[in-house]
Amino acid sequence: MTDILPVTPATSAFDAHRPPSAELAADCVHCGFCLPTCPTYVLWGEEMDSPRGRIALMQAGLDGEPMTEAMVGHVDACLGCMACVTACPSGVQYDKLIEATRAQVERRHRRPVADRLLRGTIFALFPHPRRLRLLRGPLRLYRRTGLQGVVQRSGVLDRISPSLAAMEALAPAVRPAPPLPERVAARGERRAVVGMLTGCVQREFFPRVNAATARVLAMEGCDVVIPREQGCCGALSVHNGREPEAIAFARRTIDVFDAAGVQHVVVNAAGCGSSMKEYAELLRDDPVYAERAVRFAESVRDVSELLDELGPVAERHPLPVTVAYHDACHLGHAQGVRAQPRALLRGIPGLELREVADADICCGSAGVYNLLFPQAAGELGERKARSVLATGAQVMVTANPGCLMQVAASVERLGGHVELAHTVELLDAAMRGRSVDQMTRDLALAPPDPRRDGRRQEK
Repeated sequence: MTDILPVTPATSAFDAHRPPSAELAADCVHCGFCLPTCPTYVLWGEEMDSPRGRIALMQAGLDGEPMTEAMVGHVDACLGCMACVTACPSGVQYDKLIEATRAQVERRHRRPVADRLLRGTIFALFPHPRRLRLLRGPLRLYRRTGLQGVVQRSGVLDRISPSLAAMEALAPAVRPAPPLPERVAARGERRAVVGMLTGCVQREFFPRVNAATARVLAMEGCDVVIPREQGCCGALSVHNGREPEAIAFARRTIDVFDAAGVQHVVVNAAGCGSSMKEYAELLRDDPVYAERAVRFAESVRDVSELLDELGPVAERHPLPVTVAYHDACHLGHAQGVRAQPRALLRGIPGLELREVADADICCGSAGVYNLLFPQAAGELGERKARSVLATGAQVMVTANPGCLMQVAASVERLGGHVELAHTVELLDAAMRGRSVDQMTRDLALAPPDPRRDGRRQEK
């Protein structure tokens, strides 16, 4: 099977470089099982905004039809949540189809000026942790001076740009982010040596999650290597069709963690883990990196996967709290990791786990989708927030920074309240014997330094 077409008419939607596979597209029998799981079909009821509708558009392009504005609009509107992959009884690999199509769109379609500027700004910022760090000071000042409240009440950003308004509403509270050490030693017997991806948004706006991840891994017997040279893994780029950029990020990530000499690369952000597990596909034509990408992808583990594989050794203290678990799409659908985080949470004494209704429907974050399509994302976010609030849980737990920001903003718009946390933060609280009140304060404040905390426990 090959993805390269022997003939590509000049007017065709696709060129000969990695077009969507005709054989994969033919696997779709148009049964409709994907329809009730597709967020855009649920919102609009439009056939061309369903997975099978988009596959029909791809097949038309493969048959020589041109790339039209309408086709691009339907492709862009897909969240890439992969709920259809889970639902499909025929095993259609929609993930490969949509990513190949988006790369063609980025290469062959010229967007309107405003759209190019918006996308250029997003990708000049979010995949670059150092640039994100420059926003921390201004954001902190914006909140502390009360200017945020004035701007939000005025509605001026909504009138200027809904995308800018969405970006402002999604921005999390800025917390101090002390740098993590390059190595956190295992407690007790060493069971594994792992590398840890710190991410981009995770690193700069959710430093507590990275600190908790390092502590939990160490308490479970892992030496944790955190290379300073690491950067973006390329997830946002690959999911938006920016293939050359994604390849460059992937090569660098492989180089950095290969040099670290670790057994596994641990990821605590679902979107990042999903993309890193697919490096072999992304780099399949690279003569230098193709084989290395296969080995690297096989080493990648979501943090919940690795902890489940290792089994618990650290004591879990009681944590009497009700928790609603939200499946991040790129963890549940793209990686198939569902049972492990639930098992880890149920292993905490006193914790009550509650399921969220319509769990397979995306919250609307979807990488940068909530910035590109703020209205649709807002509707999906409020739908998810209502389902979370209906559980009556004290804390919503998920495994992706985008989901945390999206649900937090949506809950706030609805006037509700729920604490938000990553799975490892509850494990961290239970292992360190934190009370519910202490854990709640931890979620709102800066995380302790894992080196200082480790020394205090060892004494």
